[in-house]
Amino acid sequence: MNIYVGNVSYGVNDRDLENLFSEFGEVSSARIIIDRETGRSKGFGFVEMPNKDDALEAIKSLNGKEIEGRNLRVNEARAREDNFRRRARY
Repeated sequence: MNIYVGNVSYGVNDRDLENLFSEFGEVSSARIIIDRETGRSKGFGFVEMPNKDDALEAIKSLNGKEIEGRNLRVNEARAREDNFRRRARY
């Protein structure tokens, strides 16, 4: 399951994200999205967990949790096509 993690502190890196989610099960990948121009975190990332039950438990436990002074927003990631269509309407 692909998980969106928003409102992430700019000091959090891929390894931090992986460690946070690995408490709930196997993590296939964890990445913070980086701005190409500035090289700085955009404040969100994605975590991939192969076991859906583990992923749902991680979402439930981590959504709203304070990490480095910021309350995480954690939910199932939407498909890219959905995001593109939503932006294209505006």
